[in-house]
Amino acid sequence: MLPSFAEIRDAAARIAPHARVTPAMRSELIDARVGAAVWFKCENLQRGGAFKFRGATNAVWSLTDEEAARGVVTHSSGNHGNALAMAARTRGIAAHVVVPEGAVKAKVDAIIAAGATIHRCAATTQAREAKAAEIMAATGANLVHPYADARVMAGQGTLVPELLQQAPGIDTILFPVGGGGLAAGCSIAAHGIDPAIALFGAEPEGADDAARSLEADARVGPFTPSTICDGLRTLIGEPNFHALRDHQVRVLRVSDDDVVAAMRLMWTELRVIVEPSSATTLAAMLRYPAHFSGRNVGAVITGGNVDLDALPW
Repeated sequence: MLPSFAEIRDAAARIAPHARVTPAMRSELIDARVGAAVWFKCENLQRGGAFKFRGATNAVWSLTDEEAARGVVTHSSGNHGNALAMAARTRGIAAHVVVPEGAVKAKVDAIIAAGATIHRCAATTQAREAKAAEIMAATGANLVHPYADARVMAGQGTLVPELLQQAPGIDTILFPVGGGGLAAGCSIAAHGIDPAIALFGAEPEGADDAARSLEADARVGPFTPSTICDGLRTLIGEPNFHALRDHQVRVLRVSDDDVVAAMRLMWTELRVIVEPSSATTLAAMLRYPAHFSGRNVGAVITGGNVDLDALPW
């Protein structure tokens, strides 16, 4: 259920005609604040405004023609649903997206604009999965799980080889942790290239199931998230947890106040739009500087899809 490093390399070739090579940006002020050399991998500038386009595109173009003809289905609070809808459009197939109540309006609008059929459900993992299963039964559509799908994880991991080519001296990689698709893919890719790279995850205190799972050495059960980081409110997947544990990822907790302060700093210093989930990486570096001091850090900016009428300041 986890991709190999070879499958991540295959994914890079598969998505190359569709995905962007995103830039790695620097800020002297942020470097000084963190006490490290930091390269921000700007997946907020990816197609669809988030890294999710990589995994969705790899999954869609991995389907046989017969499978693709039945379309695809997923459940998503926003970015993955938008990415899958866009990826489906590159292949000319139908996309169904189950969206939980309370999802960010800007993200839902983007899914609709990309041409997907929206299906609403309650804001629980169980409700999302049940509605997706219902659609699969009715349409024959292929499930593209937002994070516990090896094809998705492989696609997300493709950003790491790009980053290491852009900044060859990186010895530490830091990424937000939600369901764990990005975290798993990046961990496998990073250690496939250099097993000595240190790996860190950043997670909001109000949705810290990955940190608690790693501390308990077992995946925790369902929880009720409480955080502004809407992209990180999902319970970490089973295979994703094992990837983080196997690759010795250390997950650092940050508060929503930490996130808002980091988000403002990234907007002003990098001059790019960053959503709260993405700001967890800088928030973690600022809150736990001892882990990063003197190191060369690659920090993933996962997305920039925010409702400009409802910013957290």
